[in-house]
Amino acid sequence: MGRIVAIVGRPNVGKSTLFNRLTESRSAIVDDESGVTRDRQYGKSEWNGMEFSLIDTGGYVEGSDDIFESEIRKQAKLAIDEADIILFVTDVQQGITALDEEVARMLRSSKKNVLLVVNKSDGSAQFITAMEFYSLGFEEYFPVSAMNGSGTGELCDRIVELLPGDDVEQTNPDIPRLVVVGRPNVGKSSLINAFIGEDRNIVTDQAGTTRDSLETRYQKFGFDFYLVDTAGMRKRAKVSEDIEFYSVMRAVRAIEYADVCIVMLDASRGIETQDLNIFHLALRNSKGVVILVNKWDLVEKDSNTAKEFEKVLRERLAPFVDVPVIFISALNKQRIHKAIETAIEVHHNRIQKIPTSKLNEVMLPEIEHNPPPATKGKYVKIKYITQLPTHTPSFAFYANLPQYVKEPYKRFLENKLRKHFSLTGVPINVFLRKK
Repeated sequence: MGRIVAIVGRPNVGKSTLFNRLTESRSAIVDDESGVTRDRQYGKSEWNGMEFSLIDTGGYVEGSDDIFESEIRKQAKLAIDEADIILFVTDVQQGITALDEEVARMLRSSKKNVLLVVNKSDGSAQFITAMEFYSLGFEEYFPVSAMNGSGTGELCDRIVELLPGDDVEQTNPDIPRLVVVGRPNVGKSSLINAFIGEDRNIVTDQAGTTRDSLETRYQKFGFDFYLVDTAGMRKRAKVSEDIEFYSVMRAVRAIEYADVCIVMLDASRGIETQDLNIFHLALRNSKGVVILVNKWDLVEKDSNTAKEFEKVLRERLAPFVDVPVIFISALNKQRIHKAIETAIEVHHNRIQKIPTSKLNEVMLPEIEHNPPPATKGKYVKIKYITQLPTHTPSFAFYANLPQYVKEPYKRFLENKLRKHFSLTGVPINVFLRKK
């Protein structure tokens, strides 16, 4: 399940630059100083019609070279455990270092597909120098320049050739899959146990107790869906290692084949960077989202506590704020049935098909009242709207000059769609096309 590509390598070889190039973003900070990447980066990439999840394993570690080496070794092991393909990034200008050889030995002993990326190969001289990296023992090497993009096309061609197909095992694809995701120890397994009414999943205070993604068919109270608890860890020996990185890699796989992601937060800790990473992973995969704030029974409250918490939460989630937020206690089973009902509603929102006649009846008057602003003296006229046959709600607005419709007006159209139709918890796409 899933298509995960992990980028590994020693500091300052250009991992973050390559990540930005392949995801067509600038979300990873790039600097000449080593150790700049402090938080792992997670993104989506697409090449030749195939999407895959990309993880930059760069991590900031203070201290000696020995600590750097142990951190890189640890991240490489985690990538070996979970990734389908590993991009081992080196620097042609610095040549092969002892740390490169250490990582290479580890990767050679794995059974994973490893592509050796010789970065900073900007010219013919570097292409010749790159041949020495054959000595690291990998069949294929790719001289690239992550900075200007040369060679990355050939690299992406090989990535999609090696990636697995859509081999998700699912008994009935018509039954929705609700996947519970979140940081370790936020109460995912407790919630699953409360849902199904039995202690199927082991629950402890130790983060990383769940060893694999567990799927349960839920058929009660008129509901019928698959409920998936995402693993924090697979082996107890891994608990002492990088739990957050490992858990997100596991969550990526589950999210890719989910219909609705139930993102759990810990009320006592608020929303943290890792929570936002998981939330945005669900959005980038175009999944329905419900946010559950667990352990609400442990928070000292007055009449405004929930409102204030939700206000801060939505500020952090912006710009996508049309998402249900439910305060629960999995331990005391407070509002857990509302959580189920809301997740099913979000699923229905995601799969609904709005008739074209209804779309035009509602949206054309809104557009007429607030038309797109004129550009260079030319007026844009939107004449027709239809929903596209995609898994995620996508809407095409046909206009005479679609190229002049800017992003703010697209957001206006999205807001009007959300106002008139039930699209809460669902990311939607708005396209402008030539009439």
